[in-house]
Amino acid sequence: MRDAKPARSRLRRVILYAFLVGLVLAIAALVYVIVSGISLWRHAKRTGGAFATELSRFEERAARTERLLADADRSNRQLEAALARLRVSGARLQVLLETLERAQSRTRWLRALLPL
Repeated sequence: MRDAKPARSRLRRVILYAFLVGLVLAIAALVYVIVSGISLWRHAKRTGGAFATELSRFEERAARTERLLADADRSNRQLEAALARLRVSGARLQVLLETLERAQSRTRWLRALLPL
């Protein structure tokens, strides 16, 4: 019976040591997970800030592109209106030139008689 007590005592010690080793490993794993989580959170925060900055730049460029397209569309409409006015003016000029040519051909005989 005496031998049974030290064997039990040794068994309890082994169980206690195993429990303590498991507890230390669990605490070390928990510390590792917390440190890794904090590192991941910082990295995600930094990446999110960079992403937000780039997204803001992209939105600014998109807005600028929309403004430039609107300006180009307005300029195109103005150019088309000016081109239409130019065509009308060209047609009027052509009519006036034809009229002047007809008038000159009709009065050619007068130029021969009148000394200028």
